[in-house]
Amino acid sequence: MPGLSRKLPVWLPVLVLLIAMISIQGGASLAKSLFPLVGAPGVTALRLALGTIILAIVFKPWRLRFTREQRLPLLFYGLSLGGMNYMFYLSIQTVPLGIAVALEFTGPLAVALFSSRRPVDFIWVILAVLGLWYLLPLGENVAHVNLSGAAFALGAGACWAIYILCGQRAGEEHGPATVALGSLIAAIVFVPLGALQSGELLWHWSILPLGIAVAMLSTALPYSLEMVALTRLPTRTFGTLMSMEPAMAAISGMVFLGETLALQQVLALMAIVIASMGSTLTLRRESKIRKVEIG
Repeated sequence: MPGLSRKLPVWLPVLVLLIAMISIQGGASLAKSLFPLVGAPGVTALRLALGTIILAIVFKPWRLRFTREQRLPLLFYGLSLGGMNYMFYLSIQTVPLGIAVALEFTGPLAVALFSSRRPVDFIWVILAVLGLWYLLPLGENVAHVNLSGAAFALGAGACWAIYILCGQRAGEEHGPATVALGSLIAAIVFVPLGALQSGELLWHWSILPLGIAVAMLSTALPYSLEMVALTRLPTRTFGTLMSMEPAMAAISGMVFLGETLALQQVLALMAIVIASMGSTLTLRRESKIRKVEIG
Protein backbone atom coordinates (compact mmCIF):
# COMPACT_ATOMS: atom_id res chain seq x y z
CA MET A 1 0.00 0.00 0.00
CA PRO A 2 2.12 2.90 -1.26
CA GLY A 3 -0.14 5.56 0.22
CA LEU A 4 0.17 4.10 3.66
CA SER A 5 3.98 3.84 3.48
CA ARG A 6 4.26 7.53 2.55
CA LYS A 7 2.26 8.49 5.63
CA LEU A 8 4.60 6.67 8.00
CA PRO A 9 6.57 8.99 10.33
CA VAL A 10 10.17 9.60 9.25
CA TRP A 11 11.52 8.28 12.55
CA LEU A 12 9.68 4.93 12.34
CA PRO A 13 12.10 3.16 9.92
CA VAL A 14 15.00 4.34 12.08
CA LEU A 15 13.31 2.86 15.16
CA VAL A 16 12.65 -0.38 13.27
CA LEU A 17 16.34 -0.66 12.33
CA LEU A 18 17.44 0.00 15.90
CA ILE A 19 15.10 -2.77 17.10
CA ALA A 20 16.63 -5.08 14.47
CA MET A 21 20.16 -4.35 15.78
CA ILE A 22 19.04 -4.90 19.37
CA SER A 23 17.48 -8.20 18.29
CA ILE A 24 20.67 -9.36 16.57
CA GLN A 25 22.89 -8.54 19.53
CA GLY A 26 20.39 -9.94 22.01
CA GLY A 27 20.44 -13.15 19.98
CA ALA A 28 24.25 -13.17 20.08
CA SER A 29 24.17 -12.74 23.86
CA LEU A 30 21.71 -15.62 24.22
CA ALA A 31 23.84 -17.73 21.89
CA LYS A 32 26.93 -17.08 24.02
CA SER A 33 25.05 -18.18 27.13
CA LEU A 34 24.50 -21.57 25.42
CA PHE A 35 28.22 -22.16 24.80
CA PRO A 36 28.78 -24.03 28.10
CA LEU A 37 26.09 -26.53 27.06
CA VAL A 38 26.74 -27.22 23.36
CA GLY A 39 29.73 -25.08 22.45
CA ALA A 40 30.09 -22.46 19.72
CA PRO A 41 29.92 -25.01 16.84
CA GLY A 42 26.72 -26.45 18.32
CA VAL A 43 25.07 -23.04 18.55
CA THR A 44 26.11 -22.39 14.94
CA ALA A 45 24.43 -25.65 13.90
CA LEU A 46 21.26 -24.76 15.81
CA ARG A 47 21.04 -21.27 14.38
CA LEU A 48 21.68 -22.34 10.80
CA ALA A 49 19.36 -25.35 10.94
CA LEU A 50 16.42 -23.58 12.56
CA GLY A 51 17.05 -20.27 10.76
CA THR A 52 17.12 -22.05 7.40
CA ILE A 53 13.78 -23.71 8.14
CA ILE A 54 12.24 -20.34 9.01
CA LEU A 55 13.66 -18.66 5.89
CA ALA A 56 12.57 -21.56 3.67
CA ILE A 57 8.99 -21.27 4.95
CA VAL A 58 8.96 -17.52 4.30
CA PHE A 59 10.78 -17.35 0.93
CA LYS A 60 10.21 -20.84 -0.61
CA PRO A 61 13.68 -21.08 -2.23
CA TRP A 62 12.78 -24.14 -4.32
CA ARG A 63 10.92 -21.77 -6.63
CA LEU A 64 14.06 -19.80 -7.50
CA ARG A 65 16.01 -20.25 -10.73
CA PHE A 66 19.62 -19.15 -11.16
CA THR A 67 21.65 -18.75 -14.33
CA ARG A 68 24.95 -20.54 -14.79
CA GLU A 69 26.81 -17.27 -14.13
CA GLN A 70 25.02 -16.85 -10.80
CA ARG A 71 25.62 -20.34 -9.45
CA LEU A 72 29.27 -19.95 -8.44
CA PRO A 73 28.64 -16.61 -6.65
CA LEU A 74 25.65 -18.27 -4.95
CA LEU A 75 27.86 -21.11 -3.73
CA PHE A 76 30.48 -18.72 -2.31
CA TYR A 77 27.68 -16.59 -0.86
CA GLY A 78 26.29 -19.55 1.06
CA LEU A 79 29.70 -20.79 2.22
CA SER A 80 30.71 -17.31 3.39
CA LEU A 81 27.41 -16.98 5.26
CA GLY A 82 28.09 -20.22 7.13
CA GLY A 83 31.74 -19.36 7.74
CA MET A 84 30.77 -15.94 9.05
CA ASN A 85 28.41 -17.48 11.63
CA TYR A 86 30.82 -20.25 12.58
CA MET A 87 33.88 -18.05 13.12
CA PHE A 88 31.92 -15.28 14.84
CA TYR A 89 30.61 -17.69 17.48
CA LEU A 90 34.10 -19.17 17.93
CA SER A 91 35.33 -15.61 18.43
CA ILE A 92 32.86 -14.60 21.15
CA GLN A 93 33.86 -17.66 23.19
CA THR A 94 36.95 -15.73 24.27
CA VAL A 95 36.39 -12.11 23.12
CA PRO A 96 33.81 -9.62 24.47
CA LEU A 97 30.83 -9.24 22.15
CA GLY A 98 31.42 -5.55 21.33
CA ILE A 99 35.06 -6.11 20.39
CA ALA A 100 34.22 -9.16 18.26
CA VAL A 101 31.60 -7.22 16.29
CA ALA A 102 33.98 -4.28 15.85
CA LEU A 103 36.69 -6.58 14.47
CA GLU A 104 34.14 -8.34 12.25
CA PHE A 105 33.00 -4.97 10.92
CA THR A 106 36.40 -4.54 9.26
CA GLY A 107 35.07 -6.80 6.46
CA PRO A 108 32.34 -4.49 5.11
CA LEU A 109 34.50 -1.48 6.01
CA ALA A 110 37.26 -2.82 3.74
CA VAL A 111 34.74 -3.36 0.93
CA ALA A 112 33.58 0.25 1.25
CA LEU A 113 37.10 1.71 1.44
CA PHE A 114 38.54 -0.33 -1.46
CA SER A 115 35.74 0.94 -3.70
CA SER A 116 37.05 4.51 -3.46
CA ARG A 117 40.44 6.19 -3.83
CA ARG A 118 39.72 9.73 -2.63
CA PRO A 119 41.99 11.44 -0.07
CA VAL A 120 39.20 11.63 2.54
CA ASP A 121 39.11 7.82 2.64
CA PHE A 122 42.60 7.76 4.14
CA ILE A 123 41.11 9.35 7.26
CA TRP A 124 38.81 6.36 7.71
CA VAL A 125 41.65 3.92 7.01
CA ILE A 126 43.81 5.57 9.68
CA LEU A 127 40.95 5.51 12.20
CA ALA A 128 40.23 1.85 11.47
CA VAL A 129 43.92 0.88 11.79
CA LEU A 130 44.22 2.77 15.08
CA GLY A 131 41.12 1.02 16.36
CA LEU A 132 42.52 -2.37 15.37
CA TRP A 133 45.90 -1.61 16.95
CA TYR A 134 44.31 -1.03 20.34
CA LEU A 135 41.81 -3.89 20.07
CA LEU A 136 44.22 -6.57 18.88
CA PRO A 137 46.91 -7.98 21.18
CA LEU A 138 49.75 -6.29 19.27
CA GLY A 139 52.92 -4.71 20.55
CA GLU A 140 52.68 -4.70 24.34
CA ASN A 141 49.31 -6.47 24.50
CA VAL A 142 47.66 -3.10 24.98
CA ALA A 143 44.07 -4.30 24.79
CA HIS A 144 44.53 -7.78 26.33
CA VAL A 145 42.31 -9.46 23.75
CA ASN A 146 42.60 -13.19 23.14
CA LEU A 147 44.62 -13.64 19.94
CA SER A 148 42.76 -16.66 18.57
CA GLY A 149 39.39 -15.05 19.32
CA ALA A 150 40.45 -11.88 17.53
CA ALA A 151 41.66 -13.94 14.55
CA PHE A 152 38.28 -15.69 14.34
CA ALA A 153 36.51 -12.30 14.43
CA LEU A 154 38.68 -11.00 11.60
CA GLY A 155 38.03 -14.23 9.71
CA ALA A 156 34.31 -13.66 10.15
CA GLY A 157 34.85 -10.15 8.77
CA ALA A 158 36.61 -11.57 5.71
CA CYS A 159 33.66 -13.93 5.17
CA TRP A 160 31.32 -10.95 5.53
CA ALA A 161 33.22 -9.13 2.76
CA ILE A 162 32.91 -12.18 0.47
CA TYR A 163 29.25 -12.44 1.44
CA ILE A 164 28.64 -8.85 0.32
CA LEU A 165 30.50 -9.15 -2.97
CA CYS A 166 29.06 -12.54 -3.95
CA GLY A 167 25.61 -11.79 -2.55
CA GLN A 168 25.23 -8.77 -4.80
CA ARG A 169 25.83 -10.95 -7.88
CA ALA A 170 23.86 -13.96 -6.69
CA GLY A 171 20.85 -11.91 -5.57
CA GLU A 172 20.48 -9.56 -8.52
CA GLU A 173 17.23 -11.15 -9.66
CA HIS A 174 15.75 -12.69 -6.52
CA GLY A 175 16.65 -10.14 -3.83
CA PRO A 176 16.16 -11.21 -0.19
CA ALA A 177 14.79 -14.63 -1.22
CA THR A 178 18.40 -15.50 -2.13
CA VAL A 179 19.16 -15.53 1.60
CA ALA A 180 17.08 -18.68 2.06
CA LEU A 181 19.07 -20.63 -0.54
CA GLY A 182 22.37 -19.24 0.74
CA SER A 183 21.40 -20.29 4.26
CA LEU A 184 20.57 -23.78 2.97
CA ILE A 185 24.05 -24.08 1.41
CA ALA A 186 25.60 -22.91 4.70
CA ALA A 187 23.49 -25.39 6.68
CA ILE A 188 24.52 -28.34 4.48
CA VAL A 189 28.18 -27.70 5.37
CA PHE A 190 28.15 -26.27 8.90
CA VAL A 191 25.22 -28.03 10.59
CA PRO A 192 26.87 -31.49 10.35
CA LEU A 193 30.21 -29.94 11.39
CA GLY A 194 28.67 -28.28 14.43
CA ALA A 195 26.67 -31.38 15.33
CA LEU A 196 29.79 -33.57 15.26
CA GLN A 197 31.66 -31.16 17.54
CA SER A 198 28.85 -30.64 20.06
CA GLY A 199 27.53 -34.15 20.75
CA GLU A 200 24.07 -35.56 21.39
CA LEU A 201 22.92 -32.79 23.74
CA LEU A 202 22.56 -30.42 20.79
CA TRP A 203 19.15 -31.78 19.75
CA HIS A 204 17.83 -32.41 23.27
CA TRP A 205 14.30 -31.07 23.78
CA SER A 206 15.49 -28.69 26.54
CA ILE A 207 17.96 -27.00 24.14
CA LEU A 208 15.66 -26.64 21.14
CA PRO A 209 13.47 -23.79 22.53
CA LEU A 210 16.61 -21.73 23.19
CA GLY A 211 17.89 -22.58 19.72
CA ILE A 212 14.61 -21.39 18.22
CA ALA A 213 14.91 -18.17 20.22
CA VAL A 214 18.46 -17.61 18.89
CA ALA A 215 17.28 -18.27 15.31
CA MET A 216 14.35 -15.88 15.70
CA LEU A 217 16.34 -13.10 17.39
CA SER A 218 19.40 -13.42 15.14
CA THR A 219 17.74 -14.30 11.84
CA ALA A 220 13.99 -14.14 11.24
CA LEU A 221 13.06 -10.97 13.16
CA PRO A 222 16.05 -8.73 12.28
CA TYR A 223 16.06 -9.76 8.60
CA SER A 224 12.39 -8.83 8.29
CA LEU A 225 12.82 -5.53 10.15
CA GLU A 226 15.96 -4.62 8.18
CA MET A 227 14.07 -5.12 4.93
CA VAL A 228 11.30 -2.79 6.16
CA ALA A 229 13.91 -0.13 7.03
CA LEU A 230 15.94 -0.66 3.86
CA THR A 231 12.94 -0.01 1.64
CA ARG A 232 12.07 3.23 3.46
CA LEU A 233 15.46 4.78 4.22
CA PRO A 234 18.12 6.22 1.89
CA THR A 235 20.96 3.72 1.44
CA ARG A 236 23.46 6.13 3.01
CA THR A 237 21.28 6.57 6.11
CA PHE A 238 20.81 2.81 6.38
CA GLY A 239 24.55 2.17 6.16
CA THR A 240 25.36 4.89 8.70
CA LEU A 241 22.90 3.50 11.22
CA MET A 242 24.22 -0.04 10.71
CA SER A 243 27.69 1.28 11.58
CA MET A 244 26.43 1.69 15.14
CA GLU A 245 26.23 -2.08 15.55
CA PRO A 246 29.60 -2.59 17.34
CA ALA A 247 28.49 -0.08 19.98
CA MET A 248 25.13 -1.85 20.28
CA ALA A 249 26.99 -5.13 20.71
CA ALA A 250 29.15 -3.68 23.49
CA ILE A 251 26.04 -2.47 25.31
CA SER A 252 24.37 -5.86 24.85
CA GLY A 253 27.45 -7.62 26.22
CA MET A 254 27.45 -5.38 29.30
CA VAL A 255 23.71 -5.72 29.96
CA PHE A 256 23.20 -9.43 29.25
CA LEU A 257 26.63 -10.97 29.82
CA GLY A 258 28.27 -8.67 32.36
CA GLU A 259 31.16 -7.89 29.99
CA THR A 260 33.10 -4.70 30.67
CA LEU A 261 35.62 -2.93 28.47
CA ALA A 262 38.64 -0.85 29.43
CA LEU A 263 38.60 2.82 28.43
CA GLN A 264 41.19 2.27 25.68
CA GLN A 265 39.07 -0.59 24.30
CA VAL A 266 35.99 1.66 24.23
CA LEU A 267 37.97 4.36 22.41
CA ALA A 268 39.31 1.80 19.92
CA LEU A 269 35.81 0.45 19.31
CA MET A 270 34.50 3.98 18.74
CA ALA A 271 37.32 4.65 16.25
CA ILE A 272 36.10 1.70 14.15
CA VAL A 273 32.48 2.86 14.48
CA ILE A 274 33.44 6.38 13.31
CA ALA A 275 35.50 4.93 10.43
CA SER A 276 32.50 2.85 9.33
CA MET A 277 30.11 5.79 9.58
CA GLY A 278 32.54 8.13 7.83
CA SER A 279 33.17 5.75 4.94
CA THR A 280 29.39 5.39 4.48
CA LEU A 281 28.68 9.13 4.62
CA THR A 282 31.42 9.99 2.12
CA LEU A 283 30.67 7.32 -0.44
CA ARG A 284 30.44 8.85 -3.89
CA ARG A 285 28.14 6.20 -5.25
CA GLU A 286 25.46 4.73 -3.05
CA SER A 287 25.15 0.97 -3.02
CA LYS A 288 22.82 -1.20 -1.01
CA ILE A 289 25.02 -3.20 1.29
CA ARG A 290 23.08 -5.00 3.97
CA LYS A 291 24.13 -7.75 6.65
CA VAL A 292 22.36 -10.98 7.10
CA GLU A 293 23.81 -12.62 10.63
CA ILE A 294 26.04 -13.26 12.78
CA GLY A 295 26.75 -12.19 15.31
